[in-house]
Amino acid sequence: MKKDLEEVKKLLMENNQEHIVTYLEKCKNQEALLEQLSEFDFAQLKALYETTKKPVEIEESQIEPIKYVDKNKLPKEEVEALEEAGRKVIRDGNYAVVTMAGGQGTRLGHKGPKGTFLVDVEPEPKYIFQILAESLIRQNKAYGITIPWYIMTSEENNEETITFLEKHAYFGYPKESVTFFKQGKLPIMNLDGKLLINKDGLIREASDGNGSIYPSLAKSGMLDKMKQQNVKWVFIGFVDNILLNMVDPLLIGLCQKDKNQIASRTVTKINPQERVGVFCKKKGHPAVIEYTEIPEEMAEEVDEEGELFYGEAHIACTLYSMEALEKASKIQSQYHIAVKKMSYLDEAGNWIEPEKPNAYKFESFIFDVFEAFDDISILRSKREENFAPIKNREGNDSPETARKLYNQFYGNK
Repeated sequence: MKKDLEEVKKLLMENNQEHIVTYLEKCKNQEALLEQLSEFDFAQLKALYETTKKPVEIEESQIEPIKYVDKNKLPKEEVEALEEAGRKVIRDGNYAVVTMAGGQGTRLGHKGPKGTFLVDVEPEPKYIFQILAESLIRQNKAYGITIPWYIMTSEENNEETITFLEKHAYFGYPKESVTFFKQGKLPIMNLDGKLLINKDGLIREASDGNGSIYPSLAKSGMLDKMKQQNVKWVFIGFVDNILLNMVDPLLIGLCQKDKNQIASRTVTKINPQERVGVFCKKKGHPAVIEYTEIPEEMAEEVDEEGELFYGEAHIACTLYSMEALEKASKIQSQYHIAVKKMSYLDEAGNWIEPEKPNAYKFESFIFDVFEAFDDISILRSKREENFAPIKNREGNDSPETARKLYNQFYGNK
């Protein structure tokens, strides 16, 4: 419910945002700014800022390696039995796929949603969305069904994403089987806890991390829609992995066999310094430690066979039961802090381009909810068959490295 001007000004004064009061009184788009500010949870923003003053601490004594199943070491008969159980779920129409596509291609030097990036694969270049659509189409033909495809966008790229897919006729995927929903967002604040003003005269906001997918699925009505479609299992993956295997009957079968509600496919880290989160057990529950948070000694620890204790990389290839998604949607998000360079409008109306990081961005991660479950199934698989991310303009995880992996994989088929 929208608050009046005096009520909002009082809230701003009580929460160390006097500069916004000054701006609010003289800005041209007062009505829009007032409406935006009315929606903010200032108690939450205050609590988030307080977390920036506390160092991230990893209690190493409460962390241990997680158990996993190596796909390539399973007996052939067991693989077939597990896959048949998974195939039944898919054939019965109890399966859906969600693609997290809220990001922009800024790090790639690409103007637009990351899914609209053109990758120079063989025999001809393809857009990332095209690669994913074609992968799902092959599975639809194999199972004689049409898998519901849900795409999570963001406030920044929602319209452009839909326009792009409309223009390309969804690359042959049935339009009626594609559903869009938007992830959440949070205000950005400077290092003193002050809200920043954007070029449009509104408070600068950013997507609040891929972990917002759970409440976003619920708030947008997507969980209800899935239940109406009789969906019982949902696969969630990132848009930027062009070898993403979105329909894996073995993963489904393993999760059912283990009587778990979540299963995740992993690859082994290339080296201790690889910039990926790793699975572990924390206080007896499944968890992921981000590469920015794991102590160096722990990252380099190996077993008697020379394998990393913490080497199961989280690559966002995760399967959930509907019950797991409903539970996750009700869990209060925890937020991680990123310090970024953020341009802003100062009180005099000047557009400021900072030379160094000047602002906090708060993000929840998709794996944060794992700790609320007793266990999850971990399926180790081959990197060259499952993981070709496009994150950086050059070097590791770039279009060039992903293109090579894609060409090798499909060239061997």
